[in-house]
Amino acid sequence: MIIFSTYILFGITLLLLVFNLLIYSALNKLFRFQKKKESNIKISIVVAAKNEINNMQYLVAALCAQNYSKEDYEVIIIDDNSEDNTYATSKILCAELANFHTIKAENKIFDGKKGALDIGIKKAKYPYILVTDADCEPETEWINSFAIGFENGNDFLFGIAPFKVSNSLTNLIARFENLKANFIVFAFAKLGVPYSATARSFGFSKEAFHKILGYQNTIATLSGDDDLLLQEAIKFKLKIGIITGHNSFVYSKTKNTFCEYANQKARHTSTSLHYSFKSKMLLATWHLLNLISLFSILALPLGTIFILPFFIKIIIDIFVLNNFQHNFGCKINPLLFLALQINYELNIIYFFFKGLKFSNRWD
Repeated sequence: MIIFSTYILFGITLLLLVFNLLIYSALNKLFRFQKKKESNIKISIVVAAKNEINNMQYLVAALCAQNYSKEDYEVIIIDDNSEDNTYATSKILCAELANFHTIKAENKIFDGKKGALDIGIKKAKYPYILVTDADCEPETEWINSFAIGFENGNDFLFGIAPFKVSNSLTNLIARFENLKANFIVFAFAKLGVPYSATARSFGFSKEAFHKILGYQNTIATLSGDDDLLLQEAIKFKLKIGIITGHNSFVYSKTKNTFCEYANQKARHTSTSLHYSFKSKMLLATWHLLNLISLFSILALPLGTIFILPFFIKIIIDIFVLNNFQHNFGCKINPLLFLALQINYELNIIYFFFKGLKFSNRWD
């Protein structure tokens, strides 16, 4: 039995090494060459806002500071029945900005955030759409980086969206888990297997959006205005690109408490249940390999060989973390890595089961 288990562990270790080699190679190629260019295509930025009065000032300021001609982009902020003064605040902030517009989400076709975004996209006058959230602050090259991506022939694009640093355990956990997720999302996309994106930094051409019938086939869940839309783009074999340009990050705050963060992650996990079979199998295999490797150390009493997958996994993870975390706008102390890694793997299980019974809500 121990011999059989040893063979299995060696097989798992080999598969883990192959996966990580592919991931490292993909990330290395992704960030190896980056040239700054400029573009002037016309772009519409669409932002759905609900009870975001405290964030509107920072959002508008960040979008005003873009290194892009004001004549070449517009901003459409859609207030989705906020219970605070988000609409009035946005109107005041945008009053003297000719390329900024604030509207209300009236007569929505789709529930939740998708309905608000759909209204904004229909109001957009330019052929390319960028989407971000109302609590986000894009860096100065955000629009320009996406514009270059569109000029390169991409139908859909997604970028890097790190979390801001704050002095809380929830923030540390969220930043680490966002970083780990981004390693896989961007590496798999570079390898030609895109499966996820974030609405904090997302874009597409209107032509491509209409080709996949907009949000019509993404209504299985209230969330998924990014992931499920990308899944539709994959079905239609549209060209999907990645934005990694200098100063193109979109920063946002993490949730204040772990309970709020857990609900957010559960909502995202519930969306992943609607991924394609190929994407689900790929992710399941990856996470299973990592879980078995990490917890193989529990079988150490059966023989020292059982520490091998654990040891190899930790060394590889630290190596990848140190080499690429700055590329994703994050800095995690390696001394905290092991505890964060164990917590991350456990949270994957927790969020999965929580997501199975999660009731989506746009708030």
